[in-house]
Amino acid sequence: MNTLIAVIGLGILTLLLEILNLRKAIIPFTMLGLLGILGLTVLDYDAPAAYYNNMVVVSNYSVCFSSLFIVLTIFLVALSHHFYDNQASKLSDFIAIKIFMLSGAVAMVSFGNLAMFFLGIEVLSISLYILAASNRLNLKSNEAGMKYFLMGSFASGILLFGICLIYGAMGTFDVTEIAELSHSAELPSWFFVGVLLMCIGMLFKIAAVPFHFWAPDVYEGSPALTTATMSTLAKVVAMATFYKLIVVLNPDMSPQFTSTIAIISIASMTVGNIMALQQQNVKRMLAFSGISHAGFMLMALLSLSSAAGSLFYYAAAYSFAGIAAFAVVLYVCKNRENEDYVNFHGLAKTNPVLAVVMTIALLSMAGIPIFAGFFAKLGLFTITIASGFLVVVIAAVINSIISVGYYFKLILAMYTKPANETRTGTPILLYTVAIYAALLTIALGLFPQLLLGLL
Repeated sequence: MNTLIAVIGLGILTLLLEILNLRKAIIPFTMLGLLGILGLTVLDYDAPAAYYNNMVVVSNYSVCFSSLFIVLTIFLVALSHHFYDNQASKLSDFIAIKIFMLSGAVAMVSFGNLAMFFLGIEVLSISLYILAASNRLNLKSNEAGMKYFLMGSFASGILLFGICLIYGAMGTFDVTEIAELSHSAELPSWFFVGVLLMCIGMLFKIAAVPFHFWAPDVYEGSPALTTATMSTLAKVVAMATFYKLIVVLNPDMSPQFTSTIAIISIASMTVGNIMALQQQNVKRMLAFSGISHAGFMLMALLSLSSAAGSLFYYAAAYSFAGIAAFAVVLYVCKNRENEDYVNFHGLAKTNPVLAVVMTIALLSMAGIPIFAGFFAKLGLFTITIASGFLVVVIAAVINSIISVGYYFKLILAMYTKPANETRTGTPILLYTVAIYAALLTIALGLFPQLLLGLL
């Protein structure tokens, strides 16, 4: 609860700095504030508590994921300094929206009541709608914002309908009471319809097949930093919340339900990878790659009792690699009309450090040892096999091999193609974010027990 209040307070203070004409202090002040909030959050580890009649519940699960979200937001705020050079007068607005989006993310993994869950997901979604359409003079950005708003609104409506049915069946929004009543012999059938509708809404939020159709267009049309936010922070928030939702509602996990999740997982991995092979735009490639990774993370739902630690590790490994990759995209494609592969030709010659960073990020996403992505996949594979879903793991291994194709396509463009321009100096904050994210990817690969033992 302290984390949630502190994040909202920081967002308000960010807006006040603009009023006080302290625009240059916004980025450093926000980063320092987030570091302080991170320390405040870590102090809640192993100190479970509930607030406001169980509206907000602090647990090790919420503490770990909230800490991850805060670290990702620090990276995104640091990248904002370079990205919003041409919109300096609106810097406080963009930073404040990201901070308020973080408050929605924290609420989503800390809910003890379905009303708080819905409030959190709406705060996060509305922030992303605004950021997707934030480049008002760009037609693609306007289109991306409208598409995301319409599709997101439909998904929110489905979620709300599901919550209403669950309330009608149980007479309460409190997830503890719902879990206690969920195995009643006289349980109304519409309770399961409500759970199904909520699952559909969450599958949309993580862009899993067949609810993925919005992601490539929205990712490509949105400003690159917004795409980085959607691909990393928003996706892992939605997945962490989806996992917690299924655990706390405690519905009867029928074989039909788990089989459906297994099919969606395989379909997301396969469709995402096959479509990514055909892309010439790096943001679209990363969008389809994100759909594939959503399929991998869905494997955690097949082993609810033991997958929390593996899901957290996978979310951290994927998001840090994503931040590193998008930091390079921001550098290479700034002031360009597109993010096509041709822009990355010869990057190893013009900026070898960022080429290495991008290589580390892509190899981690592909699941190559010694990087974090390999151990993240290995952890999920192990618990999925133990749960009896060997077919899903076989499909995941095949898809990991397929993904090497499009990741190496970009790596080869950086190292084997002649450079098409002479690049200027790299902004220090962008450089720092890229290197730190890459180092975290390597460190988590070398010492996976740092995160695996937390949950």
